[in-house]
Amino acid sequence: MRLEFLENGPIRVEGERFTLRVGDKEEVLEKPRVFLCRCGASGNKPFCDGTHKRTGFQAPGGTLEVEGD
Repeated sequence: MRLEFLENGPIRVEGERFTLRVGDKEEVLEKPRVFLCRCGASGNKPFCDGTHKRTGFQAPGGTLEVEGD
């Protein structure tokens, strides 16, 4: 799995299948990537909805790679 912290933007998570659990709800997402909010202002948390562009969110970019055993 690869997480890319986009400069002044969200976290792009790349994989094959994601399971989102919020409270008692669980949803399986069959997508090659999802974008997670990093600014805290998204109306669609935990996902990014582009609000960071309007709020002037600033943060450095970077990458985290997680390797399986």
